[in-house]
Amino acid sequence: MATLRSLLHRAATGALLGLAALALPAAAGELTHDQLARRIQPPLHVGDKLHDIPAWPISSELEPDAGPVAYAFESIDLAPIPGFEGTPINLLVTIDRRGNFLGVELIRQHEPVFLSGLGEEPLKDFLRQYEGRSLKQAITVSSLYGNARAGADSNRVVLDGVSKATASVRIVNQSVLTAALAVARARLGFAAPADKAPPAEVRPDAFAPRSFAQLVESGAIGRLHLSHADVERRFAGSEGAGVDPEALARPDATFVDLYVAYLNAPTIGRAILGDAGHADLMRRLEPGQHAWWVASSGRDAFVDDAFTRGTVPPRLAFSQDGGPVELRDLDLAPAPPAGAPPLNAALVLRVPPMSGIDPASPVRFELTLTRAKGSMLPVVTQRSAVLDYQPPANLFHRPPAPLPDWLIAWKDRASELAAIGAALLVLSVVLARPRWMSVSASRLRAFRLGFLAFTLGYLGWYAQGQLSIVQITGAVKSLAAGAGLKSFLYDPVSLLLIAFTLVSFAVWGRGTFCGWLCPFGALQEFAAHLARLLRLPERRLPARLGDLLEKSRYAVLAALVAAAAFAPQLAEKGVEIEPFKTAITVGFDRSAPFVAWAVLLLIMGGIYYKFFCRYLCPLGAAMTLGGTLRLLDWLPRRAECGQPCQTCRHRCAYDAIEKSGAIRYDRCFQCLDCVGIYHDEHRCAPIVLYRKRAARQR
Repeated sequence: MATLRSLLHRAATGALLGLAALALPAAAGELTHDQLARRIQPPLHVGDKLHDIPAWPISSELEPDAGPVAYAFESIDLAPIPGFEGTPINLLVTIDRRGNFLGVELIRQHEPVFLSGLGEEPLKDFLRQYEGRSLKQAITVSSLYGNARAGADSNRVVLDGVSKATASVRIVNQSVLTAALAVARARLGFAAPADKAPPAEVRPDAFAPRSFAQLVESGAIGRLHLSHADVERRFAGSEGAGVDPEALARPDATFVDLYVAYLNAPTIGRAILGDAGHADLMRRLEPGQHAWWVASSGRDAFVDDAFTRGTVPPRLAFSQDGGPVELRDLDLAPAPPAGAPPLNAALVLRVPPMSGIDPASPVRFELTLTRAKGSMLPVVTQRSAVLDYQPPANLFHRPPAPLPDWLIAWKDRASELAAIGAALLVLSVVLARPRWMSVSASRLRAFRLGFLAFTLGYLGWYAQGQLSIVQITGAVKSLAAGAGLKSFLYDPVSLLLIAFTLVSFAVWGRGTFCGWLCPFGALQEFAAHLARLLRLPERRLPARLGDLLEKSRYAVLAALVAAAAFAPQLAEKGVEIEPFKTAITVGFDRSAPFVAWAVLLLIMGGIYYKFFCRYLCPLGAAMTLGGTLRLLDWLPRRAECGQPCQTCRHRCAYDAIEKSGAIRYDRCFQCLDCVGIYHDEHRCAPIVLYRKRAARQR
């Protein structure tokens, strides 16, 4: 078996590595049978794709009668979860018949950070961590923002995440697990759905000596009693009615008493099997495997002389929550428990190790009853009798349900979210009551530079909170594909900023994000300050050219949104007009053309203030459209503003003040300079004039 496992591992790994290199179209089910089969070496071979689930069975010539030893499948067929930019990642996953991962390899991905930022190698390194892991384990992803640890829970596995790609690798993990669990449920006996709470666990310390009668009375041993009359009623109106003379002669006599009991629980198992027998049973069972004692007394037995030990009792069906599970004889010969009635049959039956059965929840045993009418060509009629069984709850404890992966991401980044939330609160207070902060030019300058440093260093480079046009095009792709927007939950920092920005549209307009919360915008502002220190010239574009470029942002935005809906590959290239990934996400660790573009924009921003933000940024165009939701003109104005005073207009670096003195909120970045001038008795010309007139009148 060790040789087989080694051969299987090498062959599957070779297949996966080869498939990862294929250049395939962006569609579900990208691999053909031949493409997979060419990479599987003897003694392994690939069967035809299954009809009930899109997976290829892999068999071994060394075990011709053993069935598939592994399954290979594409994640996009089973878990097409949209990535960060809206397109599902496609992975080739291989698991063996015990639910262990043999490998997870990349077929295709469109994540911006892995396309030309970090490159695909960090993603491939992440995927290699699945090898040797098991679906029995709770697999989660850690990150530098809040590293989770497995601790004492040996059944938990924490994979190392990828810095600057936390949301993407969490989506990858969800894709791998969802796809693998789908195959495991269909082919490996996993009965529980992926989102079901963890099954209850037996309390090994919960033991109390009980007699057979006490166990039956408490429900710890389930009993189904059928008299001849009960059976006759089941066959009433059918060909099987009235064909049993003994049943008709003695209707109140017992036809069968069926007993069932859950053996893993010590109170039940030790009473039925004895101390030594129960200990032997627990040694035989694999982790996660459950066993039941089934016995019968009376005229009928649930198995007959033709039953073959070690197989499935043909007359007995077992299910939970409507899902059938195979019960197989463990080939033990338990002695009748003390106090039990005379038994005509007794077996110890077990389910597969990874059946997903919850032993503390109700299960159903269904006994098939058969009658035959006639001797030459008898007419066979079947009916069933059901025994619903649930052992006492005090024999179990329930582990806490695992958190969904997206919620783990929120918990892991709780400290970052708290810090950013506090910063947003401070910013909200300043914008809501700007007078004290803005009336002093030096105080406003210190606060603004400090907050922008936080935005660039902490929010951008550390917490990776740079909002991007990719989030808009990704949402369009996801919605166009009918996949929803659940992938946004995996990036809590961005989702917090999106929520705050949407609220700010109605309160203050577009400038809250663009002026205070955009890391690249902050970097541009620092570039402008550096340019002044270097004595580089500060210029302004001609008004007509500036207006034309400003309007062109909407054309770029419309083109990218349309491409996302109808030509996704074109959209992936078009979003590179943004330098955000280069300058913020990967910190300029990128190929020369992208770095050159980002540096060029920063130089232009040093000469023409906020050049990219004002004239090229498609996200800024979207923010401007969002700013039309603003409810109030909250920046204060005087009657003299613009008539004749032009102080604020000439000092506004964004050209956001008209000659009339009105604020153009679609251009305003909320730097608060004009608010400070408005309240400053030394800088506001109308106030200076009022003071001079008042002084002359005195």
